[in-house]
Amino acid sequence: MSFERITEKSSLYRHLDKMSVNQLLTLINQEDQKVPAIITYAIPQIEQLVEAIVDKMLMGGRLFYIGAGTSGRFGIVDASECPPTYGVPPGLVIGIIAGGEQAITKAVEKAEDNWEQGWMDLKAYEVTTQDVVIGIAASGTTPYVIGALRQCRKNGIVTGSICCNPQSPLSAEADYPIEVVVGPEFVTGSTRMKSGTAQKLVLNMISTAVMIQLGRVEDNKMVNMQLTNDKLVDRGTKVLMELAKIGSYDEAKELLLKAGSVKKALALL
Repeated sequence: MSFERITEKSSLYRHLDKMSVNQLLTLINQEDQKVPAIITYAIPQIEQLVEAIVDKMLMGGRLFYIGAGTSGRFGIVDASECPPTYGVPPGLVIGIIAGGEQAITKAVEKAEDNWEQGWMDLKAYEVTTQDVVIGIAASGTTPYVIGALRQCRKNGIVTGSICCNPQSPLSAEADYPIEVVVGPEFVTGSTRMKSGTAQKLVLNMISTAVMIQLGRVEDNKMVNMQLTNDKLVDRGTKVLMELAKIGSYDEAKELLLKAGSVKKALALL
């Protein structure tokens, strides 16, 4: 198979440094609008991956995201938002980034070029065949991520991938490859832009669909969210009032805080 690195192709626009702010913003927005439409074509692949994740989680497995740089950060953001949003344990969805925690805010030189480190980082979590590992890399060529997925497959661990180039080396190592080819970036090679947007949207789709399938949402409400601040307590109180037909805000809030979540409050009722 031929491999074309579209993420590195020259921008469709020239002389960006001569454009007005309005021109820049308008053209960036026009490029961004292409992303959701392109993701539409990947829905069948995303669906298969979600179903595989749900099957493994119902058997006690976990979901891992592994990536480098921007891609790794997106995985960590998505993983870190699952516990407060859906009330799941912090260890159910895990984000791993090349270079470790310091790489979340600062680039770590050559961390993504190590073929063995990704698998070593996964082994630190005692990854097993019950788990699913998703490699994220805009280019689909990151050694840290490819090496990790390659070792996962050798050890019988289900793998998925998200990248923005067709027929990439990363996709070749995934049981469930997702390719969202969004085209050249507005600033040539700046994959934090459209490619990053595509990765974030796909991760939103995966984690949200998985959590709904696992029963962490009732109707369209987050009934398991952690009550970690006043905004979430207020939201939970109003959800409980609606679902349990409680007329008093104070009564619903008291019950919510006593139970610890909307779902537990409903169970008490």
